[in-house]
Amino acid sequence: MRWSAWPISLRGAFEELERMRQQMDRLFEDLTEGILREPTFSAGVFPLVNVSEDKDNYYVRAELPGVKPEDLDISVTADSLIISGERKIPEEENVNYHRREREAGKFSRVITLPGQIDPDKVEAKCKNGILTVILPKAETAKTRQISVKTE
Repeated sequence: MRWSAWPISLRGAFEELERMRQQMDRLFEDLTEGILREPTFSAGVFPLVNVSEDKDNYYVRAELPGVKPEDLDISVTADSLIISGERKIPEEENVNYHRREREAGKFSRVITLPGQIDPDKVEAKCKNGILTVILPKAETAKTRQISVKTE
């Protein structure tokens, strides 16, 4: 049998298979949306944080819009900060979403600090959706200036 006698071209057949695969992918995504997704935010996504330092302290600033201070749990170890909590967004009934990017749920972030801290002197405050945690450096972690003597 000659190739030209086939009723469907090979290219057309492969295009049809690709179209069917894409439709199956979309169907699978629609069926599993919400089922396979975890209710927690993954690390590095929420909350967004900046970590900085000066000679005496480390500073961690986290964006936590819509999170009340009473819904936060902050704890420290000698060299890390753990920020956990829950963002609650009221459920709207009888609405159809066109886009839904703001998620509600529990979250937890562990931030490893570049050095040791004094856990007894840590302070935290929240203002305008920004959590600021001040972590004093342990005396052993502070940089010391050494003078050179001449003989």
